[in-house]
Amino acid sequence: MYQPAITGHGVFTPSQIITNDELVVAFNAYVDLWNTEHAAEIEAGTAKAMAHSSADFIFSASGIEQRFVMDKEGVLDPTRMFPRLAPRSDDQPAIMAEMGVDAAQKAMVMSGREGKDVDLIICAASNHERAYPAIAIEIQELLGAQGFAFDMNVACSSATFGIQAAADMVRSGSVRCALVICPEICSGHLEWRDRDCHFIFGDVATAVLIERSEDAQGARFDIKSTRCATKFSNNIRNNNGYLRRNHDQMEDRRDMQFMQNGRKVFKEVLPMVSAHILEHMGSEDWQATDLKRLWLHQANKTMNDFIGKKVLGRVPEQGEQPNILQDYANTSSAGSIIAFSKHSDDLTPGDRGVICSFGAGYSVGSVLVERQG
Repeated sequence: MYQPAITGHGVFTPSQIITNDELVVAFNAYVDLWNTEHAAEIEAGTAKAMAHSSADFIFSASGIEQRFVMDKEGVLDPTRMFPRLAPRSDDQPAIMAEMGVDAAQKAMVMSGREGKDVDLIICAASNHERAYPAIAIEIQELLGAQGFAFDMNVACSSATFGIQAAADMVRSGSVRCALVICPEICSGHLEWRDRDCHFIFGDVATAVLIERSEDAQGARFDIKSTRCATKFSNNIRNNNGYLRRNHDQMEDRRDMQFMQNGRKVFKEVLPMVSAHILEHMGSEDWQATDLKRLWLHQANKTMNDFIGKKVLGRVPEQGEQPNILQDYANTSSAGSIIAFSKHSDDLTPGDRGVICSFGAGYSVGSVLVERQG
């Protein structure tokens, strides 16, 4: 048996940003258009007027201040409110593959690896571009990697589930070097015209490189333990599943995009996640006092504050539970890895932390890591 370790990580960040103020201007313009178009039904009482949003509402509800997106113009068009992602020919790289390759190359540079050194690629994401061929296999081809590759979808928990799968294979010896890549085009699955959720998501891609600890060429995070759990719930769902490139070419069904019952999710998921982390730590004889850092799924600041307090037994101090929501918004499976990538370099040998993601399913995954080297 071998000790798996994270030796590299990388983040692809789109160049386009939508601030809360910009989003609110576009959304409120759409609301005014809709209310005018349906004025007769509203007056007759057969339809309810839509309400404006505000930057203050968005921030107080989520802690989000902006989000990165692959296409800003389409989202901010009040007559559209949906990204314009041009279809690509079959001989062009997929959008998710391009994003994933960028993040993967950064992770490989950090670990001192090249494509030929990698013998497993897992594309772990909520929002896949197509059913097949697997995006992971396309990334494998673009990177010149060896071995095999496959896609995985466990919604927002995809990253930690992917890390467990890769770490288990490294530990057993069936692979030597693996990439877990999370390209998320959440903007293509979000209903930007729904006041309750139009502000939640952003686009991004992350990658972590996992290999035998003995092969590490520099500092690393040994993966001491992983644990995953699921319990079925309909409170977060997307009945379409694959990337919608053209909003106008599809039946306008609300349930074909991201939907959630936020109050039920908050009530049911938080105890599940807190108990999961504590039980996982307990099984490895880890105490709250052992933790230097919590890298949590970036869904909602209030949710993360609640989990951090439950796990640590107190309010987290500055830096113990980093949030990247204010800059990236919710990026589904990639959120906890962005937090890890941007807030881990300051740790020293022996420092311990937990990477945890949770979401639809319900699902929750946790990874206990310890800095080495």
